Amino acid sequence: MENRKVDLHTHTNSSDGYHSVEELVKKAHERGIDILSITDHDSTNSIERATELGRDLGIEIIPGVEISSDLRGAEVHILGYFIDINNKELEHYLQFFRDERLRRAASIVGKLNNLGLAITLDDVLEQSKNSAIGRPHIAQAMLEKKLVSSYFEAFNKYIKNGGPAYEKKVHLSPQSAFKIISDAGGLSFIAHPGKMPESLVKELIEAGADGIEVIHPSHDENLTRFYRGIVNEYFLLESGGSDFHGGKREDDDNFGKYYTSPVAVEAMRTCLLRNSA
Repeated sequence: MENRKVDLHTHTNSSDGYHSVEELVKKAHERGIDILSITDHDSTNSIERATELGRDLGIEIIPGVEISSDLRGAEVHILGYFIDINNKELEHYLQFFRDERLRRAASIVGKLNNLGLAITLDDVLEQSKNSAIGRPHIAQAMLEKKLVSSYFEAFNKYIKNGGPAYEKKVHLSPQSAFKIISDAGGLSFIAHPGKMPESLVKELIEAGADGIEVIHPSHDENLTRFYRGIVNEYFLLESGGSDFHGGKREDDDNFGKYYTSPVAVEAMRTCLLRNSA
């Protein structure tokens, strides 16, 4: 059991991932992953299909989602696991944020137009198809129209946080995100904490996070050890994964390289059983 691979942070083209759910689950099988969570931004649309595919390939699928929140002006991502994807309140909030993503994309396109770049919202929608629209779709549309020479130039020159075409998201408070996930039967985890100040991590713990994403491509060995220490100090749960998106992210090597243990998943199940008792 200890040697089984568990990746609890992946994305499909239902949000800003490159691969379809079929491609992602097949790739997970090829990389030797035994337990997989798909954590698309503001969407659970891939979960049901992934569960069917996983059953055929011997991969357990843990229902997940990634929700953006705001803490003192900083964007904080919250991962939810073991959620009920049919929970009406959860779907209400996710639909609201998908609508907000469309509004935000239209605003970014308007700012790019003001900068002299000929791009339309339809160009972006062609990239996102029916998925939750995000900046990666805008970057891809810019690349397709040859407005930039690379995906990364689109971000770094125009649409990164604070860039000339940046538009801030509408966010929940972390406490609201925790409640939505909890009410849907799930557990809340602080995503990639190494990307934020330690003071914010501690505020999120105090606000009610169930756990921390300890293993992530942005964490070196020292950070991994540090966050595992935080987990132990505060009696929290641990998660980990590749944050795999594919495509222009050029992160294919991370899939199957960054993973956690089934022990972490069993600890989550135990916590959920305790909560329901």
